[in-house]
Amino acid sequence: MLEASATDLSAAIHARKIAPSEVMAAHLAQVAALNGSVNALVSTRDPDVLLAEARALDDVKPAGWLHGIPFAVKDLVATKGLRTTWGSPIYADHVPLTDDLVAARLRAAGALFTAKTNVPEWGQGSHSFNPVFGVTRNPYDLARSAGGSSGGAAAGLAARMLWVADGSDMMGSLRNPAAFCNVYGFRPTWGLVPADAEGDTHLATLSTEGPMARTVEDLARLLSVLAGENPQVPFPRAVPDLLAGLDRGIKGLRIGWLGDWGGAYPMEPGILDACDAALKQMEEMGAVVEPLPPPFPAEKLWHSWTTLRAMLNAGGKRALAEDPAKRALTKPETIWEIEQGLTLSAQAVHEASVIRSRWYAHAARLFDRFDAVVLPSAQVWPFPADWRWPKEINGQPMDTYHRWMEVVIPASLIGLPALSVPVGFGAQGLPMGMQIIGRSGDDAGVLAIGQAWHRATEWPQQRPPLAGGDVSR
Repeated sequence: MLEASATDLSAAIHARKIAPSEVMAAHLAQVAALNGSVNALVSTRDPDVLLAEARALDDVKPAGWLHGIPFAVKDLVATKGLRTTWGSPIYADHVPLTDDLVAARLRAAGALFTAKTNVPEWGQGSHSFNPVFGVTRNPYDLARSAGGSSGGAAAGLAARMLWVADGSDMMGSLRNPAAFCNVYGFRPTWGLVPADAEGDTHLATLSTEGPMARTVEDLARLLSVLAGENPQVPFPRAVPDLLAGLDRGIKGLRIGWLGDWGGAYPMEPGILDACDAALKQMEEMGAVVEPLPPPFPAEKLWHSWTTLRAMLNAGGKRALAEDPAKRALTKPETIWEIEQGLTLSAQAVHEASVIRSRWYAHAARLFDRFDAVVLPSAQVWPFPADWRWPKEINGQPMDTYHRWMEVVIPASLIGLPALSVPVGFGAQGLPMGMQIIGRSGDDAGVLAIGQAWHRATEWPQQRPPLAGGDVSR
């Protein structure tokens, strides 16, 4: 049952072959066995209460796709009656009175909330540790990071404590942990999963919610639950049929390989080799792969990204820096982001937005030639869990706490759909992933490439040693 896809599990529940109470019992046993080592799930609910809730569904006619399936929501999403901390000691005891939109849609689909998934404090950075719950560890090596900010979600999936999970992605927060934990993480086209109608909903277009899973079909089905217009926010996207063409294959598709962006993105040894091997396999599957020179200056992308990101951090989190009591309880990286934003002029923000617009136009022309472009999902292998962040790559110093994740911003900056697919394991038995990036709105096309890849490789079925697997085989 723990190895089943969410699609197969849901079908079994709907056919009354498996009862929700049986699923819950398996989930709780796995959490009891492994979560103490991994620390993926936090704010876990009382097992007896959860079993009672699951039993109450045993004789209920299944409604939504997630009916009776245990689910842990990312701890950046407000959940009614279930502690939501954002990894901050300021909100260590905060219990929301209402659900965020994502949580409401998951509940409506029948999910049984059992816990939250761990995150970095305020979701800042791609390593999931915070002063409230501590660090999430990688199921493939407990001494290593599970990535972030959806690190708890990715580790929970890899450890077979979860069947599917939600996440969010501003700067690779779905793609980085998916790569580190040998699962799939999909950042959808911006606007496909709408934001909540709180704060700024016009300028804040860098982050989006999205799905994580061990199969691409599960990704598509969960995205279908999360997606759909919110009439209270602008820029709606029509929801495509994500399942209709999922098995179309990749024969004849044109894929552009961007590598390390002409040397702009330093990579630890072995990462480019893993992606090269994956692309050779895609060629054997019928795709046409072509190496590409950098289509846009990397430093301009970085300048635009850091400017707009700092603006949004200052706008949404200013009180954390200006209130002395809150400042004392906030990590320095977040304070730095806010202070960077508070120094910006309107002209600086405008210039950053112009760069962003130019990159969007360049990318649109690129997709006239290619069905997808490809980059590594991370520039480093999973690093020691006791680090705050990697300070250098191959001897090249990282000048900010997030520079080591620069490879994800070409897609993030302009809201392109980007899927991190597993590409196997390095010399130390650690996982890595590769981003498949499509044109704006072609979420179904990107998922179809991922589906073909999954059917050919099934990398997530290589369980971590923690869950009885052996990645050396």
